[in-house]
This record gives sequence, C-alpha cells and structure tokens, in this order.
Amino acid sequence: MLYKQFFGNIEKMLRQVSEVEEENIIQAVQIIKESIKEDGVLHVFGCGHSQMYAMELFYRAGGLVPVNAVLAPSLSLEPSAPISTFSERQEGLAKVILDKENVHSQDVMLIVSTSGRNAVPIEMAIEAKKKGMKVIALTSLAFSKEVESRHHSNEKLFEKADVVLDNHGEPGDAIMRTEGLESKFGSTSSIIGFTILQSIIVQVIEDLVKDGVEPPIYVSSNLDKGDQINKEFIQKYRDRLTCL
Repeated sequence: MLYKQFFGNIEKMLRQVSEVEEENIIQAVQIIKESIKEDGVLHVFGCGHSQMYAMELFYRAGGLVPVNAVLAPSLSLEPSAPISTFSERQEGLAKVILDKENVHSQDVMLIVSTSGRNAVPIEMAIEAKKKGMKVIALTSLAFSKEVESRHHSNEKLFEKADVVLDNHGEPGDAIMRTEGLESKFGSTSSIIGFTILQSIIVQVIEDLVKDGVEPPIYVSSNLDKGDQINKEFIQKYRDRLTCL
C-alpha cells in the first residue's frame, strides 16, 4: 500500500539527512550553543506553512527556553492563505517585521523556506546579518536551484546564510505518485525539517551540559511541577520573546 511506501521513503530520507547533513548540523549546533552561552536568543522565522517551525521550537515541553517565534500575521495562513502567499513576495516587509523584535548581535536567526526563492525570507537573512546575527537557513537545495529568485538580487536564501541545512526535498516538495494521477503528492519538508531542528536542539542541550552550562528547558505544563518552573522562565525572558 502506498502509505507504507511513504513511510519507507521518509525513513530513507531521514537516514540520508543524518549522514549527509552532519557537518552542517554540527555547525548550526555550535552557533546556537555559543549564542546561548552569551545570553543570546534563537529567533525562528518562516512564511505560511514554514511558520510551523517557529511554533515547533517555541514554548515546547523539553525544548530550550531562549527561542523566539517570529510570527508575522500577514504571513500566516489565517485569515487568508492567498494573502500570505502574496505577502511573502513583498520586498521591504522583512525589515518591518524584524524591527519590531528585540534582537541583539549575539542572537541567531533561523529562517525556514523550502523553495528559498521569495523576497521576505531572503531579506530576513539580509536584515538579520545587518544586526550582527548569524543566519541559519533550512531549505531544499534541489528545489531552490530549480526556480528563479523573487528578490531583486536574484539570489536565494541559501546564498545569504552562514549555515545551510538541506532537507533533501524534491522540487515542489511532494514525492509520491499513483497511476492515473499526474500531480505528485505527499510532502516531506515538515517531517524532515522538524526532525532536523529537534536534533539540533537535542545536541545543543547536550553540548551545553558538557561545557558546564545548565540550559533553560521548558517543562510540560501538564506535569504538576511544570507551571512553577515555566513561570520563572517566562518572567526572565518575556521582554525578549515576543509571544510570552
């Protein structure tokens, strides 16, 4: 059955990413680890469905506390997906969004865009670097290299980043086919991308502990002790994490 084939394809992609992207993952880990040691924050940004990556890492039980979800309403699928698609192509918007965030030069900007072609993610990388931040991109190099840039520089997101994490997705993101249907289906970017990012957080936490630093980690609010622990983190970071 096709669903089993999809599982198999995802497992194969995960193994490939684990092996091929090891150097890039370790580079991303080092950048984020050093930032946190300097009291920095990891800002996570994406447009449309890529906003889910910010939601995945922010305020997550078992996750790092100093993670800021940069969630611009104009780029959200709600209230209108077509407006989000239109907005992510507008030059100048990224600067307006970033200027509203409390960022510092020791912070890190993680930008997710599977195609890497639209103006807002590209300009977010540019604006973050202007503020002294390191930029990590999560994208599909195969997808990005097949399409034209929608930014006046004619460059893509991967060309603006300090570290590039390739989700090894196909152009168009979908990987499955069935007889009698022309369109491909079954997207991979979120499954692979979430795993990449969570693996980075796991390694950052281990490396911080090895360096003698106790990383701030959210505890599930559904555990009896969770609310009190998280309350202390919220009080400490609320001026730096927008959604707190």
